[in-house]
Amino acid sequence: MLALFALALFGLWQSGWLAELNLDNLKARQLDLSAWVDAHWWLAVAGFFLLYVVATGISLPGAAVLTLAAGALFGLLAGTLIVSFASSIGATLAFLASRFILRDGLIGRYKERLRAFNQGIDRDCAFYLMSMRLVPVFPFFLINLMAGLTLMTVKKFYLVSQIAMLPATVVFVFAGTQLARIESPGDVLSPGMLLAFTLLGVLPLLLRLLLKRLHAGRIPEATAATSAPGDPG
Repeated sequence: MLALFALALFGLWQSGWLAELNLDNLKARQLDLSAWVDAHWWLAVAGFFLLYVVATGISLPGAAVLTLAAGALFGLLAGTLIVSFASSIGATLAFLASRFILRDGLIGRYKERLRAFNQGIDRDCAFYLMSMRLVPVFPFFLINLMAGLTLMTVKKFYLVSQIAMLPATVVFVFAGTQLARIESPGDVLSPGMLLAFTLLGVLPLLLRLLLKRLHAGRIPEATAATSAPGDPG
């Protein structure tokens, strides 16, 4: 698996795709890329999926542009499905690399951060990882690496990541569908673009509120579980 991953990365680097992961190139080649995608749909889906897995798996710069590109080239539904699964698989590959290949070096480098992360995982496990995904305190790549150093199972890491990253994925892919329609400066103020950027700005606040409510609901359960029968209050 590692050899295939490295081979895929080398192939993408040789192709020159990685050097073009920026918004200006996306806009400049949008019409050509869209035409090619329409003519070679399944090949385009497979190639984009692989590129996204590699980009997230080794934390290449340009993942945000790729997410916008998914919306611009594949639309909201297909773009969301591609990005959601590719980002979760890429994160899981980084998780596995951390656990089985990079473990000793990472423990030495991130000792202090890892201590706090481990405490959160020991206390709340999946809930803590979900909170990190929804309102990331640590960068995306660092969450993947540190989670690999815990006792969390691969299955749980993948499922939590898949669910927790979905809201932001939908927002960014939707923004990409609107960016694809920009032909003049005035298009930036279209209702769709305003809605997309409003969601991008409001999403972190909504997620913080959701996490606070979820956490508040856990406190009474924990109190009840630790109280002996017959204890007052």
